Amino acid sequence: MNATHTRSVLQLIGAALCWSLGGLLIKSIAWPPLAIAGGRGLIAALFLVATNRGLRFHFSRPQLLGALCYAGCTVMFCVATKLTTAANAILLQYMAPVWVALLGSWFLGERATRADWLTIAVVLAGMTLFFADNLELSHVLGNTLAVASGLCFAGMAIALRRQKEGSPVESIILGNLVAFAVGLPWMIGSPGLTVPGWTALALLGVLQLGVSYWLYARAIKHVTALESMLIPVIEPVLNPVWVLIALHEKPSPLALVGGSIVLSAVTVRAVISVRSHRPIPGASPA
Repeated sequence: MNATHTRSVLQLIGAALCWSLGGLLIKSIAWPPLAIAGGRGLIAALFLVATNRGLRFHFSRPQLLGALCYAGCTVMFCVATKLTTAANAILLQYMAPVWVALLGSWFLGERATRADWLTIAVVLAGMTLFFADNLELSHVLGNTLAVASGLCFAGMAIALRRQKEGSPVESIILGNLVAFAVGLPWMIGSPGLTVPGWTALALLGVLQLGVSYWLYARAIKHVTALESMLIPVIEPVLNPVWVLIALHEKPSPLALVGGSIVLSAVTVRAVISVRSHRPIPGASPA
């Protein structure tokens, strides 16, 4: 068993756990979405600068592409969530594994296997069931931005994977600074936050983005770009779990079935990945 690869899979699961706190924390902040995106971006950038040594901002094409895709993913998702239902936004963003499966072979030489495509199909079916009660066909602009956010998410994964021999975290830091620059005008025009609001914003920056992408940047050096999309897909299922615990919003039976399908598919895919001993192109030894 490849210990480095196994650790990377666990890091992706840890990143997904951190990402899943976003919905609950954002609900606690009385700011517009772009202001929240900018505030958490600045905090996350400062956290990552403080916790990573030997940073190199050489502004190569993959580094800049990763930064722009990261910023596009986080900013457009915030706006999409405002313009469409949360269910639409999450489901359409998590089309990202499809884009990676289609583009990974072209840009990275990482071909999707039959098992990968089967996992994608099962995951999308499960997520559709999970969000079936809240999906709507209206809100064209919000849905379009959610799809664009998913494309950016896929582009980010590919760009970070292209930097597997270096340090992908610089792209994430730059992307957070871009998100901060985009959100700054809305931050200036927003009312002051209460102590709980500042606490939630700090947690969004440090934990939901900072720690998660600290883990993600290390994991993606030793997994394929598609694995970096499929394993964290547990995030949208976990998100309402925290809302359930904090706000007692119970999911429907259909949502429970869909969530079980997603978790089962991702778990099986992760176990197969760990046990397969499939060499990861470009992965360095532990």
